[in-house]
Amino acid sequence: MSKLVWDAVGEKVFETGVSNGVLYPIGESGTYPEGVAWNGLVSVSESPSGGEPSPVYADNSKYVEMMSLEEFGATIEAYTYPDEFAECDGSPTLVAGAKIGQQTRKTFGLAYKTLIGNDVDGTEYGYKLHLVYGAKAAPSEKAFSTVNESPEAITFSWDLTTTPVPVTGFKPTASLEIDSTTADATKLAALEDILFGTTEVDARLPLPDEIKTLLTPV
Repeated sequence: MSKLVWDAVGEKVFETGVSNGVLYPIGESGTYPEGVAWNGLVSVSESPSGGEPSPVYADNSKYVEMMSLEEFGATIEAYTYPDEFAECDGSPTLVAGAKIGQQTRKTFGLAYKTLIGNDVDGTEYGYKLHLVYGAKAAPSEKAFSTVNESPEAITFSWDLTTTPVPVTGFKPTASLEIDSTTADATKLAALEDILFGTTEVDARLPLPDEIKTLLTPV
């Protein structure tokens, strides 16, 4: 047996930052065949909901406690967005140079990276890949203001709701999180080639079952 130790060297871990955003508009058969870089990503705030207890009573006592389904939601804030996001925002191209609003919003997937740091390596310690499936962007406010003596670039913001995708052996999910400090480095690199593309292959978002196969040790 061993005594518990707090704040040991190398174990003061924290997370920070957001980068490498990628948008994946949905394609045929629920796949995400082509990714585009999302520049100017400021933040992604994950906000799961549900998963709340609902007690059931019988025989004058608590009989069982049921849990409601958990849903994944998020808020994206960015200085800009890819042209391909226009359809996801309900504003596709009407004609070259003009976009039309209040249209059907296209489902999309999303990937982004956050950093893992510790007291020894700083933010070089590792990172996490966050993958989101079945997302739809809700209408959001866009505030434009005059340029003054303290100019600021405006940010855009979208609230996301999601529809989970199937996962063999698990409940359907709308989110995956992959940790570089525990995943196999070679297999993770192969996955990133798929997510971010290479000079020979376009970026795409694989579904959870494919990711499980990719990352499973031989």
